[in-house]
Amino acid sequence: MRQKRRSRIKRRNDRPQLTPEKLEGLRVAGRFAAEILDRVAEMIAPGISTGDIDNLVLEMSNARGARCAPKGYRGFPKHCCTSINEVVCHGIPSDAQRLQEGDIINVDVTPILDGFYGDTSRTFAVGEISDEARRLIDDTYEAMWRGIYAVKAGGHVGDIGRAIQPFAEARGYSVVREFTGHGTGETFHCPPTITHHVTLGRGEPILSGMVFTIEPMINLGRWKTRILDDGWTAITVDRKLSAQWEHTIAVTDEGIEILTLGASETPPPRPE
Repeated sequence: MRQKRRSRIKRRNDRPQLTPEKLEGLRVAGRFAAEILDRVAEMIAPGISTGDIDNLVLEMSNARGARCAPKGYRGFPKHCCTSINEVVCHGIPSDAQRLQEGDIINVDVTPILDGFYGDTSRTFAVGEISDEARRLIDDTYEAMWRGIYAVKAGGHVGDIGRAIQPFAEARGYSVVREFTGHGTGETFHCPPTITHHVTLGRGEPILSGMVFTIEPMINLGRWKTRILDDGWTAITVDRKLSAQWEHTIAVTDEGIEILTLGASETPPPRPE
């Protein structure tokens, strides 16, 4: 029994193999994912359809020789996720669904470039939005960064939720439990699982070489969600607004590296 337990512990704590070549491949894929969202940001306006966004994602991916990881993943029918207002995540783009003044929309993209995945999302304002919606977007962005800044080799994945949930709840929000961040790199989803709320225990150790997403979903109302009949679209149970931001990060011996920063994105100062 003791020998088996030591074996399990050793496997769990083996350092992931992130070679310089793999890290560079992830950087390129992450930069391309950010470029896609930079272009999406330019087109967001009342009147465009979520199908238009999906077409842009496909066209940019094809032009770069990349594939869109969402397309066909467990039957998902489109090339990105477009989640409007009370949709928490996994909204399906449609030519019939048009953005309206005052909406907020999260666009989640994951191109696969030379075998590496770049996974990122942002929440955009459509025209003039309410002060409440603007605060939700901004506070969710800060919540993501608080989670990112909690990451360090030698820490634990539970540190991330402990940085996010108290911040969000102090501002009157709730943190979605049903969906999490995840390991990525050369596969779409893999360990570790990244929860954005406080859980029992400290969770899995964070090791140099890990690559994973941090992608909190923050709601104006209750944290619970339900899935629509399409099998994908997750909405807030009380139909109140939800926002999400996502970055992919690599843990290195030097610290952390954000792989999906936008062209004009400057990381905020670390919280005191």
